[in-house]
Amino acid sequence: MSIYKKIMGSNFDRLHPMLQKRYDLSEGTVFKASGIMKDIKGGPRWLYPIFRAGIRWKLLFPEQGKDIPFTIRNHAFMSDMGKSQVHWERIFHFGNKKRYFNALMSLDEKQSIIQDYLGEPHLLYADLALHVTNNGSLTIQSLRQRLVLGKVEIPLPKLFQGLATVIERYDDDQELYQIHVTVRNPLIGRVFSYEGTFSADEDT
Repeated sequence: MSIYKKIMGSNFDRLHPMLQKRYDLSEGTVFKASGIMKDIKGGPRWLYPIFRAGIRWKLLFPEQGKDIPFTIRNHAFMSDMGKSQVHWERIFHFGNKKRYFNALMSLDEKQSIIQDYLGEPHLLYADLALHVTNNGSLTIQSLRQRLVLGKVEIPLPKLFQGLATVIERYDDDQELYQIHVTVRNPLIGRVFSYEGTFSADEDT
């Protein structure tokens, strides 16, 4: 059973049917999609060196723009330790440049959270909470965060965290998934955001 279905329980059935299809990722399942991010924004200019360095970890990037081609691949698998995991590969195509925002998610059943390790190799960790809205869309929010330095994980004070809010819905008229992601810091405001639409590939 999908880690998302497990964490949401009966609320999973309240999701729009196309979102249920998208997140019902059992072991061996792959979801692939492509689309256009109509707007990608960054934060203050002084963050540029940090975003530039983030390219190495497939986590952050300094490019911004409108109408950027986008692809996503979610692969559910069983780890060597017997843990159900989902690898997220998100690629933004800025001309000939590929920029990534990758993650590895798993389920912590004891704490009832999704564990999200960001970057490759992992650089940040966040607890994720999932909520279903009345209109069947999905909201994902990051909670506690840690800096990952190899095998050492250091809790980050809230003042140094980039707290993400993801809103995903399905538009029946356009037959497209819609997504809006915002990462904010309590002190500096928006750090990173993107919004757009995508559709599942035919072979998904």
